[in-house]
Amino acid sequence: MKKLIDAFWKGVSSRLGFILLLLFFYWLKTIFAYYVNINLELESKYQVMLSLINPIPLGLMLLGLGLYFKKRRFFYSITIAIYVILNLLLIANVVYFGEFTDFITVNTILASSSSAAGLGDSAKNLFEPSYIFYLIDIPFFIYAGFRKKLQTDSKPFNKRASFAVTALATLLLSVNLFLAEVNRGELLTRGFSNNYIVRAMGIPFFTAYSGNLTYQASQARSSATAEDMKKVQDYVKEHYVAPDPKYFGIAKGKNVIVIHLESFQQFLIDYKLQVDGKSYEVTPFLNSIYHSNETLAFSNFFHQVKSGKTSDAETLMETSLFGLSTGSYMVNYGGTNTAYAAPSILAQTGGYTSAVFHGNTGSFWNRNNTYKQWGYNYFFDSSAFTEKTEENSFQYGLNDKYMFPGSIKYLEQMQQPFYVKYLTVSNHYPYTSLSGDEKEQGFPLAETKDETVNGYFATANYLDSAVKDFFDYLKATGLYDNSIIVMYGDHYGISDTRSSNLADLLGKNSETWSNYDKAMLQRVPYMIHIPGYTGGGISNTFGGEVDALPTLLHILGVDTSSY
Repeated sequence: MKKLIDAFWKGVSSRLGFILLLLFFYWLKTIFAYYVNINLELESKYQVMLSLINPIPLGLMLLGLGLYFKKRRFFYSITIAIYVILNLLLIANVVYFGEFTDFITVNTILASSSSAAGLGDSAKNLFEPSYIFYLIDIPFFIYAGFRKKLQTDSKPFNKRASFAVTALATLLLSVNLFLAEVNRGELLTRGFSNNYIVRAMGIPFFTAYSGNLTYQASQARSSATAEDMKKVQDYVKEHYVAPDPKYFGIAKGKNVIVIHLESFQQFLIDYKLQVDGKSYEVTPFLNSIYHSNETLAFSNFFHQVKSGKTSDAETLMETSLFGLSTGSYMVNYGGTNTAYAAPSILAQTGGYTSAVFHGNTGSFWNRNNTYKQWGYNYFFDSSAFTEKTEENSFQYGLNDKYMFPGSIKYLEQMQQPFYVKYLTVSNHYPYTSLSGDEKEQGFPLAETKDETVNGYFATANYLDSAVKDFFDYLKATGLYDNSIIVMYGDHYGISDTRSSNLADLLGKNSETWSNYDKAMLQRVPYMIHIPGYTGGGISNTFGGEVDALPTLLHILGVDTSSY
């Protein structure tokens, strides 16, 4: 036993051994942070595996930089400095997450000088007893130094060996990134969530990633000129469309309730699924709303999203801005760019209060930061829904039949008139959200070779039922008569790659499935339901999500010429 202990101290006294010792402590602290202080929302053994390995590659690469310095004092000074920085970054994110349920971005760091004033006293309140664990290495090094167990190594590492360590770290980082992409495709290009990146790649990687986003945003801003803005203003002025007097102000002063129908395509309206010789109407309630003379419905309304998917739809619907060619506007710019969005415009013109209800984590698509810039007063994410359990939720959040009722206690406290948005999630790919809820599995599955297509109709039926229940609540409380309800599909649910299995269900031939068929499959519902109004109907005019905000504002009697 004594020989093993002596061998250990001899090993960690070498330069490489010292680096591996620091790496071990850093890994231990990071894993403790992941599983005690930070909620990474790990949903599978694969994600657990990723979280266990992700501190190692970049940790080894950064700490290994010291090996390139021959002089002993340089090696130890640089290595210890890097170790301290890694630890400070970890601890800062732990404390920040405890307060904001998110991770520190480079943009946040750059803005800290203007936002940290007066935080001295409150910082003491952020302390948790578990934070003591992050000092675990200090007693070890005090003991090692006092007993002279840990010696400094004057023998420098040769360049080849130093490069080998860097090469190994690079290889491990590449493997880590590959495994992360397997778990979540387009992890970095689409930027779903800060949480996703940290649990897959670690905190230092996320910091570098956010730094790159901040740099890109800075470059874009620095290249913009006043002349560029004038072109935009001239274009908007030239293309301004005055409101139709027939509809302008028909819902002035009413509450606005927006229901985001996740992955809901237009073909679901009036669709009946044939299974075993029986016909099943997929969305009976939404069909009734679509055909109501109290509803302004659109049959040729197209989604216009790119890789930002749901976040692009939100951006389009509420700001009339298109998404980015790559990535998500909400992730890249949402937290720093102020936009004239529906909640802020209605607050300015009609004194509206506003809120979003969403059964998923607030950091997904950077919503917790973007909504502030859009003028929302409140954002109720998964942390606000005490009803959430493993049985009634899945990877994208609380199922809709629990999210709507769970919002009532907050909705009833809202000052009227209000503008509120409900983000549904149950009809989300891979359309298995009902797998753990036996009582909701009554709607039959389609019978194709594609399980994704098969489950799509059942989750759409569940969403339809959840919306009906919410309408029943609105009617029972009287809110219905003083509100308008806007419903829209955000983007396609069945992608082009699965159209061969969908074609037969739509009465098409998969062999002759054309580009026109693909294009028409990109239609999503857009309905503005106005209780008490009788001039509704179905319009066949072509439009898209970028047209929705001025349409809504005109109905509410808002002059959009100044926006």
